[in-house]
Amino acid sequence: MTLHIKTPLIHSRALSLASGRKVSLKLDALQPSGSFKLRGVGFACETHKRNGARRFVTSSGGNAGYAVAYAGRELGIPVTVVVPQTTSERAKSLIRGEDADVVVHGISWGEANEYALSILKEGDAYLHPFDDPLLWEGHASMIEEISRETERPDLVICSVGGGGLLAGVVEGLGRVGWNDIPVLAVETDGANSYDQALKAGKPVAIPKIKSVATSLGANKVAARAVELAREHPIQNCLVTDAEAIQGSVTLLEEHRLLTEPACGASVAALSRVSELYPDAQNVVVIVCGGVGTTSQQLLEWSEFYGPGSDQIAAGHPDAVNTHASQ
Repeated sequence: MTLHIKTPLIHSRALSLASGRKVSLKLDALQPSGSFKLRGVGFACETHKRNGARRFVTSSGGNAGYAVAYAGRELGIPVTVVVPQTTSERAKSLIRGEDADVVVHGISWGEANEYALSILKEGDAYLHPFDDPLLWEGHASMIEEISRETERPDLVICSVGGGGLLAGVVEGLGRVGWNDIPVLAVETDGANSYDQALKAGKPVAIPKIKSVATSLGANKVAARAVELAREHPIQNCLVTDAEAIQGSVTLLEEHRLLTEPACGASVAALSRVSELYPDAQNVVVIVCGGVGTTSQQLLEWSEFYGPGSDQIAAGHPDAVNTHASQ
């Protein structure tokens, strides 16, 4: 028995017609915590509990923090989530709703994370939002599920924030013998820490996140994400905030799924497949989900970044985020 559930893999008729390819969607937005994060977080928390952990501590104002809170409640282990001052009231409310203690500290995720590490006591287990092999091992289960439900794909598309999902996808591809299947790793223009890391050949800190896709807002990716680009066929691509938002709108309109723009970015990347992978006919998109966006926000963003809009992230009052909302 696991904390995460087996999620559907569905054929998207709308996206297939639009892209001229067979597009399948792995619906991890349907996890109990609302995002793929529960796979890795749940696996890590169960492992820590077996090893005697008496409290879980993490630093995240977003999906990872919510997933740890959910896992802790299910496992009967107290949870403390340290969030930066920029974390939304909605996010804090969701985390508290899982009976976790929320501590607000610092103006950035980095400051919140330092504080989380400083309060660790004997018996505590620290859960990093993305840079942890236990998380990657848990995330890999989604690829194992895909392998049991469909023929071998030509391409897997996933979003990249800190690199945890990417690491899990690649680990999963290795588990099922799909080591040569390429992965298209997607970011928005204003949260391009992986793009910069690949250019530099190592993780580099970008000075500021300027994107509505705040769950992609790790200003520095895990070193493992960079190493993987040397071990596995990975390409990265950038989409605009407008494209990411439209990707989420498409998921809502065509598949009744409310997701963050960080997830919509992967749907938007389907428009890059003809250029980057012209022979890829069978494409799987990881619908990673996210609980940080309301239907009202998505509607407002969609209107602001409407068709033909030349707006950039910095032009929208809700679009600039200087902390990593993992």
